[in-house]
Amino acid sequence: MTRGAYVSRAVPLTIATACRSAGRVLPDGAAFSHLTAAALLGAPVRHAWPLEVIVPPSAVRPQRRRIRVHVRELGADDVVALRDVSVTSGAQTLLDLAATLPPDELVAVGDALFRSGHLDSRRLSARLARARGTRGVVLARHVAPLLTPLAASRPESLFRYWLLDSPLPDPEPQVPVFDRSAREVAHADLGYSRWKVALEYEGRQHADQVQFGRDLERYSLMAAGGWLLLRFGAPHLQRRPAVIDRVAGALRSRGAQW
Repeated sequence: MTRGAYVSRAVPLTIATACRSAGRVLPDGAAFSHLTAAALLGAPVRHAWPLEVIVPPSAVRPQRRRIRVHVRELGADDVVALRDVSVTSGAQTLLDLAATLPPDELVAVGDALFRSGHLDSRRLSARLARARGTRGVVLARHVAPLLTPLAASRPESLFRYWLLDSPLPDPEPQVPVFDRSAREVAHADLGYSRWKVALEYEGRQHADQVQFGRDLERYSLMAAGGWLLLRFGAPHLQRRPAVIDRVAGALRSRGAQW
C-alpha cells in the first residue's frame, strides 16, 4: 500500500483492507478522512488513490506514496473505530467534504450517512456548532436541514436536491401510494402527494426480469390510482435542467402553482 504496509495477494484488495494495512504505519492520533472516510462509511463516492488521512498538528507529517495528509485537531467525538480502523465520524466527514464537494453531491453523502446510521441531526448539529471559521462550514450548515435517511440512493438524493434548490414545490421522499381502500400498494422514490406526481429513478437493477415484473405491477397500480409517473435513468444525472423542466411541466398539468 505504501512503504512498510502490505496487503497479502490472498486477500481481496478493498478500501478497508488498504486502510487497515496503511494505518499501522501512521502516527498516533491519525484517522482516515474525506473521501476515504466517506467510502469506509458506505457513502456513494468515487474513491481512488491516494488514501486521505488527518493527523494532529503535533504529529510528524508522514510523506508516503498513496497517502494524502491533512493536518487538523480532532476531538474525541470526531473519530470512530470502524472494523479496527480509525476514521473520522459521519459529522466530521461531512464537514470535511463540504470544502470540496458541490452541494448536490454533499447531500448524497449526507443522506447515505443518515441512512447507514453514521450520522443524525443531533450529532451533525453538535459538530457544526463548534465549526466556526472552518472551511466548508457555510455549505455544511446549508445542507444540514435537507438531509434524510429516506433517500435510498445517490440519484434520488441528487434529484431531490435539484428540486429543493429550484423554484418548484419541495418534493417528498418515498411517497406512499394508496388504493381506493386506503391501503398502501406502492411508493415512489420522490413525488408530490397533493398533485399525484411521482418520480422514479431506474438503475441497472430494474433490467432484472423479476424486478421488471414488480415494476410493471407497481406502475400499473400507480396509474390506476391517478398518478402521473416520470421515469428517469443514468443519462438524466447529467441533465439537471431537463429534470427540473419535466417535473415543472408535470406539476403544471396537475394544476400546481408556485
